[in-house]
Amino acid sequence: MPPTRIVPLVVATALFMENTDSTVIATALPTIAASLGEDPIALKLALTAYLVSLAIFIPVSGWMADRFGARTVFRAALGVFMAGSLACAAADGLTGFVAARFLQGLGGAMMVPVGRLVILRSVPKADLVAALSYLTIPALIGPILGPPLGGLITTWLDWRWIFFINIPIGLAGIVLATLYFEDLREVERPPLDLVGFLLLAPGLAGLMLGLASLGRHLLPDWLSWGCLGGGAGLLLLYLRHARHAAHPVLRLDLMRYPTFRAAVTGGSLFRIGTGAIPFLLPLMLQIGFGLDALRSGLITFAAAAGAMFVKTLGPRILRAFGFRAVMVTNAVAASAFLAVNGLYTAQTPHWLMIGLLFLGGCLRSLQFTCINAIAYADLQQREMSAGTSLASVAQQISLSLGVTLGALALEGAAAWHGRTAIAAGDFGIAFLAVALISGTSVLAFRRLSPDAGAEVSGRRMAAAAPAGAPGRN
Repeated sequence: MPPTRIVPLVVATALFMENTDSTVIATALPTIAASLGEDPIALKLALTAYLVSLAIFIPVSGWMADRFGARTVFRAALGVFMAGSLACAAADGLTGFVAARFLQGLGGAMMVPVGRLVILRSVPKADLVAALSYLTIPALIGPILGPPLGGLITTWLDWRWIFFINIPIGLAGIVLATLYFEDLREVERPPLDLVGFLLLAPGLAGLMLGLASLGRHLLPDWLSWGCLGGGAGLLLLYLRHARHAAHPVLRLDLMRYPTFRAAVTGGSLFRIGTGAIPFLLPLMLQIGFGLDALRSGLITFAAAAGAMFVKTLGPRILRAFGFRAVMVTNAVAASAFLAVNGLYTAQTPHWLMIGLLFLGGCLRSLQFTCINAIAYADLQQREMSAGTSLASVAQQISLSLGVTLGALALEGAAAWHGRTAIAAGDFGIAFLAVALISGTSVLAFRRLSPDAGAEVSGRRMAAAAPAGAPGRN
């Protein structure tokens, strides 16, 4: 089997485990909160802790792979993720659960970005879209299986069992990486930017912790605002440091490429809405509409099914229309379908919810295919590692912001209606708020040139082919 297929499929094992874990937890969130004696909205800390841990450690994942070898780091990361899963199952309080999720994030920060880096270094640019499709199609099985499986376990067994799903998957990933990964590394690598990391890591952690703790007073107000101010200050210092450092931990100069800049800025705005869905949707179905975890999971899986359905069509759509046209039009449509989630009521037929979620999943998946591919369209081979780190950090921050802003909008809607507890009527405002943010990504995508990323999409080659010549498959 050629590298275009086998390498992405091995990496997909890790992505399958990570995506299954995330969707299972999202479905079980209300039950976990009740078991730990916490408000369901307080469990946003468990979601954001994982994403923040990813954002903190992803910047050094490329350096770790270059220093110790991609295969070695990938296998170690799978082991750390499994250890975090076992710690989640053993947690008996919010603090322990959040800490265990942070440990999982440390493993996730190394396994998926390093695996994606292996793909970028093993696959020609002309085959990149196809390779990324091979990566994401098996990985999307996780979000399809996750909600109903998590609902089944949570409803009929105990929520702690959901974390044991990761163990056999992680062991399979270690075996496959041993068999099929080359231990890629860079002989000449820059030194680790330790000063930059010590500014960036606590800066991101402080900023996101401050945002996540606002609203429900999970921390004293002075501490929340202190985290916000301190985190923002450290990040400003990092920006100053990065301008003068020879090899900064995050290379912000890559934003000079229009395609990479559009993928990072527009992609981050678009992902904010997407990041809110796994948090808002199960809460609406279970707390707002009174469904149990199993019935909730049997509805929410439809979005992942739609995402998987459209993956094979992504390369053909891009070849026909190009990145700019697809990303602009699709961002508007996908954001509109996100807002539609807020129109559901307890009386909405489940088949209608499933159909609309399926279509919304199709649109979001197409957008992510575009964003992930065009980000690397103009980068040089030696810039792939730094580009992967920066794009991945931006992705995790935006997903975390989605959870945080979705929770704040939900709490704000409840306060507007004069209540302290959330109700079904509050979710419409929350979904509309995050949909509007996602819709603003159009402003970034519109700035792309009509032929942006043509080498990756194949549109230029298709247009240049002589009449009657066979098309590319």
